[in-house]
Amino acid sequence: MSTPTAPRSNPTAVTHKVTNQAPPLTGHDAADDAVLLEGVRREGAAWHLEELHRFGRYVGSEEAQHWADQANRHEPELRTHDRFGHRIDEVEFHPAYHSLMDASVRAGLAGAAWADERPGAHVARAGGFMLATMLEQGHLCPVSMTYAVVPALRRSPDLAKTYEPLLTSRVYEPGLSAPAGKRGLLAGMGMTEKQGGTDVRANTTAAVEQADGTWRLRGHKWFTSAPMNDLFLVLAQSPGGLSCFLVPRVLPDRSRNTFRIQRLKDKLGNRSNASSEPEFDDTVAWLVGDEGKGVRTIIDMVTMTRLDCVLGSAAGIRAALAQAAHHARHRSVFGVELIDQPLMRNVLADLSLESEAATTLALRLAGAADRAHRGDAGERAFLRLATAIGKYWVCKRQPVAVAEALECLGGNGYDEASGMPRLYREAPLNGIWEGSGNVNALDMLRALTREPESLEALSAEIEAAAGADARLDAAWRELRAELARPEDAQLRARRVVERAALVLQGSLLVRHAPAAVADAFCASRLAGDQGLAFGTLPAGTDFAALLGRLPA
Repeated sequence: MSTPTAPRSNPTAVTHKVTNQAPPLTGHDAADDAVLLEGVRREGAAWHLEELHRFGRYVGSEEAQHWADQANRHEPELRTHDRFGHRIDEVEFHPAYHSLMDASVRAGLAGAAWADERPGAHVARAGGFMLATMLEQGHLCPVSMTYAVVPALRRSPDLAKTYEPLLTSRVYEPGLSAPAGKRGLLAGMGMTEKQGGTDVRANTTAAVEQADGTWRLRGHKWFTSAPMNDLFLVLAQSPGGLSCFLVPRVLPDRSRNTFRIQRLKDKLGNRSNASSEPEFDDTVAWLVGDEGKGVRTIIDMVTMTRLDCVLGSAAGIRAALAQAAHHARHRSVFGVELIDQPLMRNVLADLSLESEAATTLALRLAGAADRAHRGDAGERAFLRLATAIGKYWVCKRQPVAVAEALECLGGNGYDEASGMPRLYREAPLNGIWEGSGNVNALDMLRALTREPESLEALSAEIEAAAGADARLDAAWRELRAELARPEDAQLRARRVVERAALVLQGSLLVRHAPAAVADAFCASRLAGDQGLAFGTLPAGTDFAALLGRLPA
């Protein structure tokens, strides 16, 4: 009887051949984006385009994208004590994080714009900030706060004289040492406390003045990001009321200031960035601005970080859209490229429309900030109201837009390797940071009540497109009627700020975007010819024109 031949595998057999998968989106110029470039040029920074393309190539490089992934996979670690038992309160970061920080600071995304006399310097910085956000959002928290601290610090000229040249440096020098001896500084802020949150008037951190003119703080903060930064603006209660103080991590004599890090937050996203709960105990500080005017002083910083929230959310939408468009260009379904499938064309066109409106508004705010800081009172008034409007709406749209873009990749988008889950986890942050939706909606009401010139400036901006589109004109008439109604103002605040954002975006697109883009926006966002989800634009939409605005 013969023995049966045992089955054998064939090691040369091909189990599957990888086809119909998109290649990684690397090795490209992330600044090769008509919407971004047109906005930067229009708002006064055409002189920066060559540098923007250089930075865009860095953002699109495989190396930079690897850093972004590594910085989020290897999260910051808190070291409260050294091996001998000395309290050190330090946070250790992965080298990839430091590489990202170095590149962004060298690109001038921290405080450098304040030392640049060229018109459009803040717009140039905004363009770079958007590109860096598309790469990795977490490391930009300390970058943003360093940018924002300068106008607040200028309320105390002596402190500004000492620290501003280092805050505006393009040198990234990590590690704790005496600030005056470093080549570049990073700044942060400590506002909220566990018992108060947004209600900073409920803060209990106390400040006591000393004979030498310094102050001593005792208390805590509930959410202070980037605790390894060199300087912090902190709110504390002094005898004259809630005041703003400068707190360095290291004192001029090179001794450590008391800045006990109780723990790092375990956050949904923004994992590369350390967010902490610090405790102050006889902590040395210097008064910034007038005693009792802490909110007025630190609001200068908050305004600039809110601008970065708008820029960051617009960039987050654009980053997700770029991934969705790239996938659709390289994927076939039923024998037809995905980007040519009618329903996918509708989804991508709708996302492109949302992204262009967000990017255009964000860069308009950056242009207003640049001109306001150079003395333009009208732009300052516009910025006061439009920042609250933009912060509310663009940040609200980021999570839903990123979710839709992720869905375009199907199961591939749900896989961590695609990078889309990280974009999705980042998406809610800007809506919370520096004031959630309700805070910004109510801030809009305060601006309307206390600063009527801000409404005049917003009206002038919207009415610059008067007569160009009947749907925009009708929406503006309706919005004016809403703004004139004092009853139930708080109850209606979200509805009003949403409509104000859409009308403002419509005005900007009617004036600056291709006609097909403006028409689709006015039809869908202002006249209501759209469903509740993306991909519901009407049949008459010029889809080819909208898809032509997708990032490369």
